[in-house]
Amino acid sequence: MASPTPERADKFSNEEELEMELKEPLLEEEDTALPTPVQATAPKPKPKLSAAAIIPVWIVLSLSVIIYNNYLYNTLNFKFPVWLVTWHLTFATIGTRILQRTTPLLDGAKDVNMTKEMFIKSILPIGVLFSGSLILSNTAYLYLSVSYIQMLKAFTPVAILLISWTFRIQEPNKKLAMIVLMISIGVALASHGELRFNLFGFIIQAAAVAFEASRLVMIQILLHGLKMDPLVSLHYYAPVCAAINLVILPFTEGLEPFYELARIGPLILISNASVAFLLNVAAVFLVGVGSGLVLTLAGVFKDILLITGSVLIFGAQITPLQVIGYSIALAGLILFKTSGGK
Repeated sequence: MASPTPERADKFSNEEELEMELKEPLLEEEDTALPTPVQATAPKPKPKLSAAAIIPVWIVLSLSVIIYNNYLYNTLNFKFPVWLVTWHLTFATIGTRILQRTTPLLDGAKDVNMTKEMFIKSILPIGVLFSGSLILSNTAYLYLSVSYIQMLKAFTPVAILLISWTFRIQEPNKKLAMIVLMISIGVALASHGELRFNLFGFIIQAAAVAFEASRLVMIQILLHGLKMDPLVSLHYYAPVCAAINLVILPFTEGLEPFYELARIGPLILISNASVAFLLNVAAVFLVGVGSGLVLTLAGVFKDILLITGSVLIFGAQITPLQVIGYSIALAGLILFKTSGGK
């Protein structure tokens, strides 16, 4: 809520950090803010839009989530990421249930045989990781610039590969080792060139990447073959994550964020959560359009726009070394996505 995201909410918000691996195991976002479809294919009855129509909408919403969240944290000084993520998840919980009753967008939920055993053994542990990823990725925006966080997120596929290799889920090969090296060098150069480097913020974002990578690997293990598009995933994970966050909230931010609500106002809070939720709706349509390469390039274009926007809007400073480093990391990221992570 997502990811703003701070992504995908926020991954609902981001991450992204939805977010772009919509036709294959998702590797982002943003902060993106968004729940990742597992081998997702959108249910056929859904309305269809062309890639030219939906990709720009998705890009605008993804950027809006991250920029809006960052505005809340650093301009309005509402420094309560746990509360904001909880609010996004609560809004999404209500929103998905309204859509389920009024539209065909969540018809895919009928194909998911959600048993008590599946919920406890799969949805709950994945939800814990998802909640941790969202909270940590949003907290990082209190210490790091939007542009630098986006650069660090490029390390997510490396984390996924390292976890997969460690637990022998996937065997390493020369091509993947080269991709890992490219992305690692690129992110290292980007970090070395960061003018406003904050060690605590770096550790927070690194932990967020670890949580997100673990979540995606666990999805592949526990929910292999299950078709859940972004909204169906959100339908199941949002209430779980919201409940987890409500348990955490008293020990992290307490009642202080509630005292700040009058200052922020309901209009900002509702519009902020609405943008994050709309990003998830857009992701449903995005799943069904374009090839994997088109979606990958759209994600890269979005990242570049976000970094450029952070410079123009928030005055972030980017050094030539960071440009070189991030370019190398993006090249590795494109290689990884176009190869299907194999």
